[in-house]
Amino acid sequence: MATLMTVPELHQRLETGERTVVLDVRWVLGRDDGHVNYLAAHVPGAVFVDLPTELADHAEAGLGRHPLPSPDRFQEAARRWGINDGDTVVAYDDSGSMAAARAWWMLRNAGVESVYLLDGGLAAWRAAGYPLEPGEVTAVVGSVSLSDGRMPSITEQEASKWSREGVLLDARAGERYRGEVEPIDPRAGHIPGALSAPTTQNVSSDGTFLPAGELRRRFEDLGLDENSNVAVYCGSGVTASHEIAALEIAGFKAALYPGSFSQWSNNAANDVAVGDAPFEDGAGGPSSMSPADGSSVEA
Repeated sequence: MATLMTVPELHQRLETGERTVVLDVRWVLGRDDGHVNYLAAHVPGAVFVDLPTELADHAEAGLGRHPLPSPDRFQEAARRWGINDGDTVVAYDDSGSMAAARAWWMLRNAGVESVYLLDGGLAAWRAAGYPLEPGEVTAVVGSVSLSDGRMPSITEQEASKWSREGVLLDARAGERYRGEVEPIDPRAGHIPGALSAPTTQNVSSDGTFLPAGELRRRFEDLGLDENSNVAVYCGSGVTASHEIAALEIAGFKAALYPGSFSQWSNNAANDVAVGDAPFEDGAGGPSSMSPADGSSVEA
């Protein structure tokens, strides 16, 4: 299954009337202007998806900031977006697919096979000169039947031993991995044994994914090969989905740790390491440091 759809491909589908459900998943941690920006201008026909309420359950310390919703809740949302069985779904955002990848992973996990990320997102659509439209799009309610468990995932307990039995990638920014800054979670640092692999290095300056060969070299430089057993986490399981998409483009399969560091760091029984070394021990206490703009904080 392909992971990406280009802007010209989506435009052609919309122009020729091929059945396509377009999802606008504009969201950045620490900001609440996604829907406002959507109302101002979006890809024609795109339905807005609210990540905190439709792609996540309520935050719980024991589960993380963005726990996955129940299959029934997610199916209800997918039908509200107008998805029917067999539809092609394309998700985009305006942040290099960092938020849209959450919808991509969840739909793939729920059994939707024809689901893509719009490579480059809204910026690429604008750059191509294609039209935008304002206002709310309310879809005709769909009838899709979703399942669960189609994509690999790991639990908190499995994460504790994964780095010794496989490869555990930390998709957050390097300074959060090292424990130099932690703007939202109770302890700073990383899961012992995890390797730093920031999601921002999966994309070029225009927000499109790097070519498959470059991505493969990136992950091979981290020690991955065709036999690697890979899992990924981030702050709360959102941008880790982006890393899984990048790994898929590069030819690797990877599991998601949905609770991610927000779950891990809330459990006092879990060790937290700081510094560049995967297993370097440290107290990982709370930090008062925070970035100047919440838009730079990955989930």
